[in-house]
Amino acid sequence: MYNLIWADLFKLQKSTVVKVMFGITTISALAMAIIAYLIPQGTLDGSMIGIGFMFSDINVISILGAVIAGVYICGDFDNKTIHDAIAIGNSRAFVIISKTIVFSSTLGFILLPYVIITGLGLSTGYVFSMGSVAIGFLHMLTSTDPTTVLVSGIGKILAVMLTLMIVYVAQLSICVPLAFVLKKPVPVVAIYYGLSILSGQLMVLSAKYPVFNRFFASTPYGGNHVFVTLDTGIGDILGTIAVSLLFIVIMIAVTYILFRKSEIK
Repeated sequence: MYNLIWADLFKLQKSTVVKVMFGITTISALAMAIIAYLIPQGTLDGSMIGIGFMFSDINVISILGAVIAGVYICGDFDNKTIHDAIAIGNSRAFVIISKTIVFSSTLGFILLPYVIITGLGLSTGYVFSMGSVAIGFLHMLTSTDPTTVLVSGIGKILAVMLTLMIVYVAQLSICVPLAFVLKKPVPVVAIYYGLSILSGQLMVLSAKYPVFNRFFASTPYGGNHVFVTLDTGIGDILGTIAVSLLFIVIMIAVTYILFRKSEIK
């Protein structure tokens, strides 16, 4: 499995698609921060909130993350890489785990611009705002009081950012079973983007029904998992990480159940 992981990491290191996606997230993160800064200054009208949200991490990563799963995992079905890995003696479980690890690492890589720009934004002490639509790193940027940054310290900031990255990886881990079952990138992207829109509606529903909220909060899509900030307690941060990691493990298990007896042509 170790060799599978390193081989895939080396391949993705040379991938033009990953480089382009990194460029997209860099531009998007910059645009998000600039719009969130100019709106409270009065330089931009509040009607620009919709455009600012379009560049936010939750929106961009929902699309690009699914694209990565489609290009990377489904692509390895097309070029027979997965077939060859199994043919030379690697178990299907090892193949699934290695693909999940590399997929997660790639997601973390393309999220780095949001991490860096959010950190730089917080360090300036400026006021950022995007109304009530802020989620993830955008929420962290717009809801954090400058004095909180000084009190929290670099350790807490990094912990919160790492937690948000894990939440995004967990949310997108559902693309792993989708990719292994469908083996085609277009339906994987379409289905996941539909699910991301649905999860937004379910968040509204969970606010109205406490019973459903408890269930939904046990997934990385619900609760306050995408609203972690510097004000969030350590216990809640650890709880979010636990929920996210458990969800990833469940997705790996589901993928194995679906893939272990499927025919590879």
